[in-house]
This record gives sequence, structure tokens and C-alpha cells, in this order.
Amino acid sequence: MNLLLLNHPMFAPRTLRSFARMPTFSSLSSKWEGGVSMVQGASRGIGLEFVKHLLEKNEKGHVVATCRNPGQATGLLELKNKFDERLCILQLDVTNETTIKASAKSIEERYGSLNLLINASGILSIPNVIQPETTLYKVEKSSLLHAYEVNAVGPILVIKHLWPFLKAGGGSGTEREVAVVANLSARVGSIGDNRLGGWHSYRASKTALNQCTVDTDLSRPFQRNVPEGKLFTKEFSVQKLMTIINNAKSQDNGKFFAWDGQEIPW
Repeated sequence: MNLLLLNHPMFAPRTLRSFARMPTFSSLSSKWEGGVSMVQGASRGIGLEFVKHLLEKNEKGHVVATCRNPGQATGLLELKNKFDERLCILQLDVTNETTIKASAKSIEERYGSLNLLINASGILSIPNVIQPETTLYKVEKSSLLHAYEVNAVGPILVIKHLWPFLKAGGGSGTEREVAVVANLSARVGSIGDNRLGGWHSYRASKTALNQCTVDTDLSRPFQRNVPEGKLFTKEFSVQKLMTIINNAKSQDNGKFFAWDGQEIPW
């Protein structure tokens, strides 16, 4: 997981220039006790577990859950029946920037601010579309481009359109001092830790996500990288990931860590 801390002292001068003309929402952000979180890619898997965790562990917090096909997201719809007042479901496809803009507009109108953004969407394989490559001969241009579009480009575009609301929200209404952006990366995206090779499209796209998170005008705060939880239950994984998010410290700047605290080379 890569984390960005908004209002981090190392980062403030650049963000102030970038958003000098952006509207402020401080009066709106102060009204949301418990904070407002957004989970992008929330229809199933670990994204859905994040939504569930955020709703169940924070009795006053609000959650925005986005996915490509909300009408078919049975898990989200079940949560909506249980947490109707605190869960907002929006349609968002990371390969379609128009839907990202529409979601941002809805968040602006309804909340005016965010305190946490979790980019959880990602693809490793799709039947008849993209498969993990076990040899170089199986690499296809279409697979490389599709993985890059979903795993790297999409999350950065989401951050681009949600950034002013995260800046407005900061840590208001939460136990955190700042707003946090969490991009779900993968250990296989580490260049220094690549001992087995293969999975070229997926590895390269996650490496690109790490680079985009670190080396743009969006950031110079700290990053942490943890596995996506394939060896654990989703509930266990989300608890570990939320612990990393909530316990983030400035001295971890520029480092990547696994769920167990092991530093990962990048």
C-alpha cells in the first residue's frame, strides 16, 4: 500500500501552489463527525471489506463506495440496506475519466470534503482478455496497456479529481491529523525484490503506480507497500492495512513496508 499524507509539512508548499485557486470547504468538512472516506473499487474483494470495516468500526463515519456497475454489486447493496444514512454508492470506471469527474462532483455537492481515499481496484487476470505471463513469449501489447490503464493511470486520475476535497477535509472528524490517500499496490511491483520474474503486465503496472504516487506534484510524503492479502482472509488483511493507515508517521517517509513491518526494497 502506498500512502500520501495531505498537509504533511514537507509537502505543503507545493500543494498550496497547485490549489491556490481551488474553493475551500472547511465549513462543510467540520460537520462530518467521524469523517468521510471513499473506497474506489468497492464492489467485491478487499475493496468491499474496506467499506464494511469503515462502516462497522466507526459508528459515525460516512463512506463513499464506487464501482463500475453499482446495480450488480450485491455486497454493497446489502451494506446499503444496513447503513443507508452513512453509505453512498457511486458509479465510477477508472478507464473512463468522465465517470471520475461525475463522482467528484457528487462528493462536492453531498459532502464537500474527504478524509480518506482508498484506491482498491486492480486487475491481474480477466478470462480471454489478460492473463499473468509465465514467459516473455506470452507478453501482449494489449495486456500491458490494459493493466497499466487500470492499475496505474486510473488511481492517479481519481486522486487528481478528489485532491481538493481531501485537502479541505484533512483529518477533521477523525483520529488522524491529516487526510490520507492509500493506493493498493503489490509486493511484486518492487524492482529490488523481484526474484522470480513473470507477470510482466501486472508487475510493471504496479511499479508504475508506485512511481506515479511518489514522483509527481501530488507528493513527496511517505509511502508504505504491503501485500494485498492473498495469503490471509480479507477481514484480517483490511485490519492490518487500516492499522498502517491509522498509525502512519512522518519518519517513514520514502519507505515501503510489508504487513509485518519488514522494509521492502523498491
